[in-house]
Amino acid sequence: MNARTEPAEAEPDAITRPPLLREFLLVAGLFLVYKLGRQLATGHTADAFHNAHRVWDLERAVHLPHETAVQSALLHGDALVHLANTYYATVHFPATLAFLVWLYLRRPAHYVWARRVLAVVTSAALVLPFVFPLAPPRMLTGTGLVDTARIYGPSVYGPPSSDHLSNQFAAMPSLHFGWALMVAIGLIAATRPPASHHHPNRGAARRSIRPSRRWLWLLHPVITLLVIVGTANHYWLDAIVATAMLGVALAVVHPPKRTSSTAGRGARRLAPKEPVLVGAGR
Repeated sequence: MNARTEPAEAEPDAITRPPLLREFLLVAGLFLVYKLGRQLATGHTADAFHNAHRVWDLERAVHLPHETAVQSALLHGDALVHLANTYYATVHFPATLAFLVWLYLRRPAHYVWARRVLAVVTSAALVLPFVFPLAPPRMLTGTGLVDTARIYGPSVYGPPSSDHLSNQFAAMPSLHFGWALMVAIGLIAATRPPASHHHPNRGAARRSIRPSRRWLWLLHPVITLLVIVGTANHYWLDAIVATAMLGVALAVVHPPKRTSSTAGRGARRLAPKEPVLVGAGR
């Protein structure tokens, strides 16, 4: 009998969180690139309005719903349209940041995946304003749409000629919608129960969110879509293009496999301290 002992191996799928400072710099850089990149694509006003009419005509040609129908519903009450403007102005960045923070703390593997997907989508989205500048529908005349933020408030934009903080002629794609959709997809994926065919973890099943409730995360992109269209900040096609870009990013950047560790429990488990007898059965 061989009495030699060796320490037991740790969980093979245990997840280590990325260094906090590095991730802070990466995420801050992502937001900074998003803001600065859109500012660089300015100076194409004539093309932006020409493309806006093309998009509007294309939507009517393929019989997409009229943006005015959504806005008319918002304009039934001042409180509702004010709430929609507030949602547009205040939810976009905080919701995405809260999503990344929660994943970092509770689902490190999904955090890395989501951060990569957002980086791919954002980088690709910054190219379009250079090749296809687009004025938002609130700037088009003859459509029946109004600038709800300017009339009812709150507004995040000033006059385009003096607005040096954003590029208002970069409506396509809508990163408001693209990020909101990724937040929903990421939370649905991260809260899915771990796959365990041979040794089901009943405690984990109880702690996981029921499938029907997990899909409620989709309310965020649905509300965002109605808000960006109803406030005349985006066309339907802006959201469609953002969805296509996100789909490509998700196809390239694969999510982690769902295990007990990626569910947020494996990283906390320690390897047993008892020695394992090697060759004890020989």
